[in-house]
Amino acid sequence: MTLRMPAETAPHERTLMAWPTRRDLWGLHLDAAKHDYGVVAATIARGEPVSMVANERDVVEAARACGDDVEVIELPLDDSWLRDTGPIIVTSSGDRIALDFVFNSWGEKFFPYDDDDALATRLATRLGIESRRVPMVFEGGAITVDGAGIGVTTEQCLLHPNRNPSMDRAEIADVLSSQLGIDRIVWLPYGLVEDHDTDGHVDNVAAFVRPGLVAAQIAVSGTPNSARLRANASVLRDAGIDVVEFSQLPYARVGSWTGPVPYLNWYVTNTMILVPVTGHPDDIEVLNRVGALYEREAVGVPGAVLAYGGGGVHCITQQVPTCC
Repeated sequence: MTLRMPAETAPHERTLMAWPTRRDLWGLHLDAAKHDYGVVAATIARGEPVSMVANERDVVEAARACGDDVEVIELPLDDSWLRDTGPIIVTSSGDRIALDFVFNSWGEKFFPYDDDDALATRLATRLGIESRRVPMVFEGGAITVDGAGIGVTTEQCLLHPNRNPSMDRAEIADVLSSQLGIDRIVWLPYGLVEDHDTDGHVDNVAAFVRPGLVAAQIAVSGTPNSARLRANASVLRDAGIDVVEFSQLPYARVGSWTGPVPYLNWYVTNTMILVPVTGHPDDIEVLNRVGALYEREAVGVPGAVLAYGGGGVHCITQQVPTCC
């Protein structure tokens, strides 16, 4: 059976999300996070169906915040980063399979995580899609694919000993090859230096625009990420991939926290690109560039609180590709 993970730009049946629930993560900003998740869900729903998973106690609240165009599915959750806890849906011989990788809360950083580890199969069952357990720790935010056999990831994340300490690079690559239909993996050395929660997910620093072209985050010389991100861009070019660079990397303040809000943590829908913004002067220029790259409308959505929680709009969404 040949499996293939479609590119994010391929047609979606729907988008999956999960309602914020972990108060010890969001703290005083939990209500702000719920507001921003609702904005993201309602925006996506203008162009494709959205299914929002919520704990039993949160179903009514989520439905009210997201609006009538968003379906709310009651299932138990520990956290709300559906890119990493939900199913990765691949296609095979005219059908779809929901891959359920092991989820260990990014190296056991947050507890509990049992319901999040079980979510992919539970959600696939509700969607009527066959699921398959894959016995390797892996998160959706750790990979970007072109849909034609190439995947890009980071060594910082996938080779971290808190994920699969008994597996080497070749063994991890073999699993990704067989399960995602990746013929070649390009290993970037780094994610963002500030990305302590996910240990350097690729969706903060690189995104396929189309086969052969990757948008890559770089940074101003002398800043903490400068040398690291230049090294990433060099690896991509050495691999024969064209690179369009984004040097803008705004920082935002939420409470006592200050950190980066990478534009590249955007999400591609059937009709638009959702880009996390903060009111920074570069927002409009970046939205125009992203829209031109993908030839779709680029829409800014609130990014600061999501970054405070550890991610961006890509991290809280997961596409369900149409079949097949």
